[in-house]
Amino acid sequence: MKVFFVFAGQGAQAVGMGKDLYETSPAARSIFERADAGLGYSLSELCFSGPVEKLTESRYCQPAIYTVSCAALAAFRERYPQVRPLAAAGLSLGEYGALYAAGAFTFEEGLRLLARRGELMDQACRATRGGMASVLGGDAAVIREVCAACDIDVANFNSPGQIVISGEQEKLAQAVAQLKERGMRKVVVLNVAGAFHSRLMAPAGEALVPVLAGAELKLPEVPVYHNCTAAPAGSVQELRANLATQVAGSVRWEECVRAMVGAGADTMIEFGPGNVLTGLLRRTLPEVKYYNINSVETLAAFGG
Repeated sequence: MKVFFVFAGQGAQAVGMGKDLYETSPAARSIFERADAGLGYSLSELCFSGPVEKLTESRYCQPAIYTVSCAALAAFRERYPQVRPLAAAGLSLGEYGALYAAGAFTFEEGLRLLARRGELMDQACRATRGGMASVLGGDAAVIREVCAACDIDVANFNSPGQIVISGEQEKLAQAVAQLKERGMRKVVVLNVAGAFHSRLMAPAGEALVPVLAGAELKLPEVPVYHNCTAAPAGSVQELRANLATQVAGSVRWEECVRAMVGAGADTMIEFGPGNVLTGLLRRTLPEVKYYNINSVETLAAFGG
């Protein structure tokens, strides 16, 4: 088994996430305790008990998903220390989980960066009227053309037949109408706080640059495929730049997955709440095996 690790992104959160890992795995419990100490509030209580409205805000959601994902990784490593990845990646905020798993920074440094990233993205959401829509089964070239014409952006290239667009609400509505006129029937406006991975997030990305400049980072020990390039960074300077660019840039997730499999991996392990990334894998490379690690039950299932 040649595995690659992937880490969940925003939208995967759910009240109760990680609670059984906290209760049964000393390694997972330690991650939650470190998060609570580092943030100065009880992130574990928010993950386990909600409320869901607070858990959905970027400034809480991002460190929460990162912490649950890292706790799942800790419980996995505790039980299966022999499993080492060939590569790693994460969807949007999940990139921080991937970099932590690959040794680019400490858990605390990743938590600090994501907490600030979430705050900056919340500010950008409040300063603009943005939205997102998922386009299913559409032609990528036509979607790009319509986005350019309507002055919005392609946020995510998730899998064959699933592209997410993002921008100002009025312009997004125009794009949705045009896509439907051009034969794309499955265009779904998403329930999100703002226009993530679009130019409306550029102020957040720019404000993150000095935060990243002061962070203790090193090149990861295994290749981490970045959202904005679909390739590993060649230097720490490039790694910092990728994390800043990623906030307002397109997430090239399908390319990341194909590249990791192309590099020799044959099994994907998704850490964190939900199963979004394994769902995307099934639409991209259905022959690749996969596991989700987010609970005591899924940990046991990995061992057969």
